[in-house]
Amino acid sequence: MPIRNEKPDVSKTMRATRGSGNVFADLGLPHAEQELVKAKLTLQIYRLIRGRGLKQVEAGKILGIKQPHVSALMRNRAGAFSVERLMDFLTALGQDVEIVVRPTRRAHGEVLVVL
Repeated sequence: MPIRNEKPDVSKTMRATRGSGNVFADLGLPHAEQELVKAKLTLQIYRLIRGRGLKQVEAGKILGIKQPHVSALMRNRAGAFSVERLMDFLTALGQDVEIVVRPTRRAHGEVLVVL
């Protein structure tokens, strides 16, 4: 049987929708803004641990948590941790965390993580 190298016509089968910038909101998940903040903080924790070449047990000692919880963080499973706890992890890893509150020009403010 010969192999066919035909590509399907995806223009007829795919649709694209511009995202809002928050995948959690786009998926209709509850507390989408908080979940995005947690995801960004977790990503920074991941980068710091990997960048330092820390083993999960070593990272756990620094963060004050057990290795399975570090493993969850490294797989972006921060659901069990609050934003405040994630900020504590960042400070334990030698990072400064700054919270800035300022007026917004919109009807509703937003929470941003700037790395």
